[in-house]
Amino acid sequence: MNHIGPAVVSWLRLARVFHKGERTLLGQLRCHGLSLAQFDVLAHLGAAEGVTQQELANKLLVTKGNVTQLLDRMTLCGLLTRQPDGRANRLYLTEKGRHLFTEVIPAHEEEIAGLFTTLTPEELATFATLLRKLDHALD
Repeated sequence: MNHIGPAVVSWLRLARVFHKGERTLLGQLRCHGLSLAQFDVLAHLGAAEGVTQQELANKLLVTKGNVTQLLDRMTLCGLLTRQPDGRANRLYLTEKGRHLFTEVIPAHEEEIAGLFTTLTPEELATFATLLRKLDHALD
């Protein structure tokens, strides 16, 4: 009889929890007409407008090849603008983008917090520490 080790069981459980949470969160974002990648851009720019396109690309959860297309779509939707700065483009939210940021970010943060209500504050802190340790080990 094969025995699955605790690392594999933990990995599968983490993947299952992630996918369940992602489904919930994506549903909430779709209500605002956003994909996860668009939300990621909105969150980054809302926190630090004026970053270059390359700086943003380095922080996003999408591949660098998709960044230009993603930013093009968001520009066409009127959510952001590119302002040339030498050989780089600096990115800024439009008024529409800022409004969406102030509407979506708090609601999304609340939705994420709701996913973790089963854990005590101490358990959540331990979980975050363990994930950070794994994250750094995988770099």
